Amino acid sequence: MTSRRRPSGKTAGKGERTSSPAQTVRAIYRKLSRAWGPQHWWPAETPFEVIAGAILTQNTSWTNVEKALAKLRAAGSLNVAGIRATPLDELEQLVRSSGYFRQKALRLKNFIVILDEKHGGKLDAMLATPTDELRAELLALNGIGPETADSILLYAGHHPVFVVDAYTRRVLERHDAVAADAKYDEIRALVEVALQGSESSPEVGRGSLNQRRPAAHPPSAMSTAERAPLAQVYNEMHGLFVQLGKHYCHKQRPMCEACPLGSMLSHPVEPASTSRVEKQLSKTMRQTSKTQRNRDYNQTRP
Repeated sequence: MTSRRRPSGKTAGKGERTSSPAQTVRAIYRKLSRAWGPQHWWPAETPFEVIAGAILTQNTSWTNVEKALAKLRAAGSLNVAGIRATPLDELEQLVRSSGYFRQKALRLKNFIVILDEKHGGKLDAMLATPTDELRAELLALNGIGPETADSILLYAGHHPVFVVDAYTRRVLERHDAVAADAKYDEIRALVEVALQGSESSPEVGRGSLNQRRPAAHPPSAMSTAERAPLAQVYNEMHGLFVQLGKHYCHKQRPMCEACPLGSMLSHPVEPASTSRVEKQLSKTMRQTSKTQRNRDYNQTRP
């Protein structure tokens, strides 16, 4: 299938400015990182929790994944030894909330089999494997595609690879940086090359927050773990794309008028009505406020 429009390298906007796909990627990163700061991805306490989450999040919402992770944690199974020891039928019930629970339970089991066979059951040894070699090993596992493999590499192993998801593709296509039929590895290479030499996001102080800034995940052991500067940049860029896609660059009703990247578009994408924009922003702000209240409450509990 051919795309209707391929990126020309030119973006006609105010003043007829011209930008290449790589320049567009860098501009998106600079604008969002300065406005929103770090997003603290991946929300997890251990590398294995990242891996389990990456497998469970396929074709479902993160809310459903959190329920499954909570059950695994409560059962003492959110670790290599726990998955290894848990019978498959019990594991299926523990991850049931994530959907496709039989396939996902089996994928968790298969991951442990490969870990045991090739790395002696040592997760640290596996994650220390050279990037290209480990990526090929992960992709050879049934049910592990490029996005899941790269999530494991970047967030569990801190390898400098970028994770391409549906939000990334949607944003870059609408900003004429990639074609509609662009391949996964093509988009991944574009972002990785474009962001080389970039610096990670500074923390955004509470007093300087834009009122439309989506709520970020609270810091976690994995989100604040030490990693190479380039891996940190890829980490943050992916989190920023997720926030943009969830709150502004919607699939059916994008909010270009309110989007922080709206001024970068050469042409609005089905601009929402003013009333719709206000309604969506109000919903986003209510969710952000509720998240912050819950976080403050949890912090004050004994």
